[in-house]
Parts: sequence; structure tokens; C-alpha cells
Amino acid sequence: MNENVVVGADWLADRLGEVAVVDVREAWEYDGIGHVPGAVSIPFETFRSGGDDDEGMLPGAQAWADLLGEAGISEDDTIVAYDDTHGVFAARFLVTAEAYGHRDLYLLDGDFSSWMREHETESEAPEVEPVPYEVRESEDSPFVTREEVESAMDDPDAVLVDTRDDDEFAEGHIPGAVNLDWRELVDDETRGLKPRAELTEILERYGVTPDKRVVLYCNTARRISHTYVVLSSLGYDVLEFYEGSLTEWEAVGGAIETGES
Repeated sequence: MNENVVVGADWLADRLGEVAVVDVREAWEYDGIGHVPGAVSIPFETFRSGGDDDEGMLPGAQAWADLLGEAGISEDDTIVAYDDTHGVFAARFLVTAEAYGHRDLYLLDGDFSSWMREHETESEAPEVEPVPYEVRESEDSPFVTREEVESAMDDPDAVLVDTRDDDEFAEGHIPGAVNLDWRELVDDETRGLKPRAELTEILERYGVTPDKRVVLYCNTARRISHTYVVLSSLGYDVLEFYEGSLTEWEAVGGAIETGES
């Protein structure tokens, strides 16, 4: 992803009809509460892996291609995604899209609430014509393996970032990681990101600075998706995304440390 991947409701309103809008909330919310005009419904559970041991992981290339193609989205469309949970589920959609080579990707800042406050919604789903969707190799993929995470533990220029909450972190984390709960970057009132200066101050406090090799993980790669999008929007160059996260780390006997950061 590139800088400026987080956009506001007014930005989206000016481009309706030019971009593919994806609503990742549950289907009943899309129908019952309403949605951004023209948005298609791709609920979060439809783009997770179905395996019991890897809940939340990537769905597979063919499953992804089928899902987007059936929603009328091609690999060259510009996508704007949103949810109603501060953007964490929509961010996971965008990271999944990036993993399969999609390039023009945006997160709606302030989730669906920001749209509802000043813009019209609709309840009827748009008529969608299925199209072919071609999965492409991701350019400069941020995804890293367990071995690469282990290398970061001994790298003075790297910072391992655990984006789970304090209690989860204290119960067990990768040794040397700092605990930056993804919600610290969100304003509870606006439901969007905190102002840039405040984000910079928070990240510097944790040692998560643009000059570092930043390695992100959580449990099943959902919460790190949000932090990844935020850091991308701030121009961080070296971002590494541990898709396996703590689920894989523990399954293969990776070292675990307890206690607070």
C-alpha cells in the first residue's frame, strides 16, 4: 500500500460510481441498517480461511478471485472498503486484496458512521454483473515467515509490534515485542484515526518509527491489518506482516515471554 490510503467520506462521495465500494459488515447490517449507495456486500466471514486452526487467515487465491468476481469487481478497480468497527475488518479485507496483487486500495476513515452522519444511505443492493477477476503476484509483499520474525528478534534496527490488548500481551507474547494495542490509534468519538501529529507521538513513544524495520503480529492477523494500513498511510517504508501471527508461532513451539511491555 502507499501513503494516503485512508480517505474520508467526502472524498468517497465525490467518487461514487468511479470506485468499487465494499461493505464488510454482516449481511443483516448491510440490508437492515443501510449502506453506502452502490456498495456491494462482502461480509468478513466470507474472506477468511475456513480451517479450524487458522481462523482469519488468507482464503486462498481461487476463493478470493471467485468472491470478488461474483461481486462485479475486477483486479483493476479502485476499491474503498468500510465496516462499523473503526475499520479493523475493512483493513483486513484490504490487506487480503493486497496479498493477491490488487493495487488501488483505500480505507474509509471513521467507518460507516462517518458516512451516515452527512451522506445518504440506501437499503437496496445494486445489480451486479459478475466479471473475471485475475489474482496477480503482490508487488513487494510485506508478508514474512516465522524465520524472518525470529531474525527480527536479534536485529537492533527492528521493532516487533504486538497489536493485541494489554491482558493478552501479558499472558504471552513473542520475546522482545512492544505492546501497541491497535485501538490506541483510533479516536473513540470520531471512530476514525487520531490526528497525524498524535499518531506520530504515540508511535514514537513505543519506538515504532519510520527508520525501523517494523514487524507486526497479533493472533490471527486481523488487528495487525489495521495497524498496517495506518502505518502505510503515514509513509512507513519497511513494514513486515506476520500472517501466521501468534497462532502459528505457538503451534510450532516458538518462544513465549510473559508480563507487561
